Amino acid sequence: MTLQTETAVKVWPAPAKLNLFLHITGRCPDGYHELQTLFQILDWGDELRVLVNGTGDICRASHVEGVPESEDICVRAAQLLKARTGVNQGVVIDLLKQIPMGAGLGGGSSDAATVLCALNQLWACGLTRPELAGLGMELGADVPVFVNGYSAWAEGRGEKLHNVSLGERSYLLVFPNINISTADVFRHPSLKRNSVPVDLVQHGLKPGRNDCESVIYLMYPQLKNVVRDLSEWGQPHMSGTGSAFFLSFDDKKAAKRAARELECRYNVRPVSGVDRSKLLDKLSEEM
Repeated sequence: MTLQTETAVKVWPAPAKLNLFLHITGRCPDGYHELQTLFQILDWGDELRVLVNGTGDICRASHVEGVPESEDICVRAAQLLKARTGVNQGVVIDLLKQIPMGAGLGGGSSDAATVLCALNQLWACGLTRPELAGLGMELGADVPVFVNGYSAWAEGRGEKLHNVSLGERSYLLVFPNINISTADVFRHPSLKRNSVPVDLVQHGLKPGRNDCESVIYLMYPQLKNVVRDLSEWGQPHMSGTGSAFFLSFDDKKAAKRAARELECRYNVRPVSGVDRSKLLDKLSEEM
């Protein structure tokens, strides 16, 4: 199915995120993990084209490699919102994918959050941002931060958010072309699950340790070579459960200079960290 270009079709941003650090502080009886992290929203990500209709049907216009439509998180997000609000409308969703799958940048979670927020507005559901975040938590632990729309200090399972001002920061994303399963990482018996909790003042708004990295290097030892290559340009950090790394730079020019040197070996992208998601701007425009 292809969406026709018409005024009813809206294009909505679904930005990526970085975990500037990630500490796992415990494990819940239901298998989920307690964590602390600092989410940095980025100025780059996926886009979704959304066409609301009166048929009541929910479907996607684009194929996602290896993901059946019934398991597509965008479709599931729309179905969940429809079921909870009782709306009669339908939608066709066309995902323009830019964020690699299994990279630790929150692509699927951001896509789901954008579907929830956009359809809440287009279907006139009237849910509040916290209510949407609650629905998002049923889809994935990272969905609430994208619904919230701001860079944030996060605790609990990722749903307890405290907005922070990080200012605009320059990063270089490096993609090793490995799709890592978050579930496999969190199931690994060697995963550190007992980090001592820290507070915002104690840790500060800076990159730091990622408790998942040591396990990921056991699973994918070739990633150690990536770390070695990137270390020439500073301290590489892995976002979330990987496989993407990021390097921090003082300005965009320095990030672009590093990109030119590394692009012969890796897929790279200079990006900016921002305090406020482009999704919030789009929601304001469409009100």
